[in-house]
Amino acid sequence: MMKTLSKTLALSVLVSCAQASFAHAQTTVIQAGALIDVENGTVLKNRYIIIQDGKIVAVGSKADMEAFDKTGDVEYIDLSNMTVLPGLSDSHVHLTADAHAHGYKRLRISTPRSAINGVANARKTLMAGFTTVRNLGAAGFTDIDLMNAIDEGVIPGPRIIPAGHSIGITGGHCDSNLLPYEDHEKAGGVADGPWGVRAKVRENVKYGAKVIKFCGTGGVLSKGTKIGAQQFSYEEMKALVDEAHLLGLKVAVHAHGEDGIDTAIRAGVDSVEHASLISDAGIKAAKKNGTYLSMDIYVSDYILSEGEAAGVLEESLAKERIVGKRQRERFQVAVNAGIKLAFGTDSGVYPQGDNGKQFAYMVKWGMTPMQAIQAATIGNADLFGIKSEIGSIRVGKSADIIAVDGDPIKDIRELEDVDFVMKSGVVYKTDN
Repeated sequence: MMKTLSKTLALSVLVSCAQASFAHAQTTVIQAGALIDVENGTVLKNRYIIIQDGKIVAVGSKADMEAFDKTGDVEYIDLSNMTVLPGLSDSHVHLTADAHAHGYKRLRISTPRSAINGVANARKTLMAGFTTVRNLGAAGFTDIDLMNAIDEGVIPGPRIIPAGHSIGITGGHCDSNLLPYEDHEKAGGVADGPWGVRAKVRENVKYGAKVIKFCGTGGVLSKGTKIGAQQFSYEEMKALVDEAHLLGLKVAVHAHGEDGIDTAIRAGVDSVEHASLISDAGIKAAKKNGTYLSMDIYVSDYILSEGEAAGVLEESLAKERIVGKRQRERFQVAVNAGIKLAFGTDSGVYPQGDNGKQFAYMVKWGMTPMQAIQAATIGNADLFGIKSEIGSIRVGKSADIIAVDGDPIKDIRELEDVDFVMKSGVVYKTDN
């Protein structure tokens, strides 16, 4: 990781290789008063970060940086009074969703309107300091178009790992269950049977999905489903996971109940979303398999306080009253067991841009501030399979860098109001 760069071989080699090109390209130098080293779990004082072409090319002390030739085009960013850390990531978002349109209100949201929502929500998410997100489900593959628009520089937003259509059984949590039979409404990701789910995985990949998400149990916000009831048999889950892995994609499963969680882990999923009622046996299996748990322990407060006004059905509110507290208790057990825990919030259920509010809940229910930050940086980077590209401030990685005025190690709520945001070397927000 970013060990202090003294006058050693690492910096000497970097200087000799990079010095000649610095004079001919834009170089950015960030002075950080405090820098959170998420790989080693420490805080370094008075560090300098050198960036070129969107990548970090050096990290070290002032003395180390004096070795570099700065005769070229150099931009200096003074964050000497701030705490600097890697760009944050969220493993479970819905950028094209409207947090104020749940239940029957959701029926008025067209696919084009979802895309428009995505443009606005992508910007809010980036401004909140989240430079990478995993978008787990969007109608009409709007999250894939959103990813492309951001990558092409058309609009600002985080790096997106899109799932396209969420895959689910007929009448399950990932289906559309609000309208009567005469409307013949069916969600785009509905599939039944081992070959049916394989075909749906292939369809998602065809249209640009970078991760596969399926629903392995009922859910809180779906009409007519039971939270604890398993959806998809083991044979179906195994076929789905095998097909996704064959095509090089990771798999996330929406699962609240014990049976669905246990079956999905046995089938080889990479992460369990929500994991609200996970058993001790499930926690043991997740640890053995290296399965990540992405537990959205903030969102319950929003559902129970604002959900009714947003259109959340009474049956859904009743389910949340049962599952919310239990999920937090199981999160605490998972922390104590040393499980791999992702930072995932289910944004879109609550207003976009409030992702950072979950940090305080993760700390309240067992994590240290450093552990919570690591979950949202290097941990998620590992889950996403792009640890070599993002997740820490290290030479060779993308210059995804944020900063706050205070010290989030002392007060994790500092991350609810990020003051500086850089993604791939481009500054999108500065309150200085």
